[in-house]
Amino acid sequence: MGFFQRYLSIWIALCIAAGVLIGNWLPEVFRFAANLQWAHVNIVIALCIWVMVYPMMSQIDFSSLRDVGKRPKGLVVTLTVNWLIKPFTMACLAWFFFKVLFVDLVEPSIATEYIAGMILLGVAPCTAMVFVWSQLTRGNPNYTLVQVSINDVIMIFAFAPIAGFLLGISNIEIPWSTLILSVVLYVVIPLLAGILTRYLLIDFKGEEKLQKFLRIIEPMSMLGLLLTVLLLFGFQAEVILNKPQIIILIAIPLVLQTYGIFAISYVTSKLLKLSHDIAAPACLIGTSNFFELAVAVAISLFGLHSGAALATVVGVLVEVPVMLSLVYIVNRTRPLFSA
Repeated sequence: MGFFQRYLSIWIALCIAAGVLIGNWLPEVFRFAANLQWAHVNIVIALCIWVMVYPMMSQIDFSSLRDVGKRPKGLVVTLTVNWLIKPFTMACLAWFFFKVLFVDLVEPSIATEYIAGMILLGVAPCTAMVFVWSQLTRGNPNYTLVQVSINDVIMIFAFAPIAGFLLGISNIEIPWSTLILSVVLYVVIPLLAGILTRYLLIDFKGEEKLQKFLRIIEPMSMLGLLLTVLLLFGFQAEVILNKPQIIILIAIPLVLQTYGIFAISYVTSKLLKLSHDIAAPACLIGTSNFFELAVAVAISLFGLHSGAALATVVGVLVEVPVMLSLVYIVNRTRPLFSA
């Protein structure tokens, strides 16, 4: 686990503080950045997201899909949790907390935006960080690669319909053209760029050159993420300074969702008698989020200053420490599983 990844929560916290302070002192800078838009897409944020996502997509070897039929139980757990359970439980938890428990604490219009942001997080299963979680739990790296590859392929076709459905039943107006454009911009194009990169480097330079290139561009993801967080909290500085408690309110259902989904996946893996090196990544890939995609789509659909954008960034803040706690649980319970 790299230096930046190991202390990601600290870097994010520092960027949040810097964003809020700078946004309060120099609001005109963030207003200028916010106005740089084309087709409902903020150009500055789009560049940051591409910087984040491209190195991640370049790591994925889709030739691993030929092994999809081997040891299918782990794939069944991952795909069932990711696409049939997690999005819907997140929508239910978000609605329950912000329409029932927190109804007197948050204005109805902004509560709807928080719900939307959490739904987008729930529909975006993890892509890159799962390799870190798998490594920390001594998961099977080849099997993890197959799981991630299949999830990315499914995401191209399933993200927009599921997100649109859940947003719709939450009485949130859906600009479908913007939602589809977001999937193309932040999933399809980086995915194709990653595939092309791997093909060209391996074909002309070899596997060793590819791995060297991936190590060089890997820090770009962290840089793009941290810059995005700084910008988002700069855009929302006024709201955060006036209502800092909202961060805690958003974090509560997100944390409960993470532990709940993990429990479902882990218990199911045990019942299916999966080996530990398959069960660990199978559970963690469904528990973690592709928060880069969620952030980008929230901004495109609802705007930089929206509650939806803020909710997705809070997801970034809570994910790393929560996931590290789950890694600890997975490692401590290794004797309960077969080798």
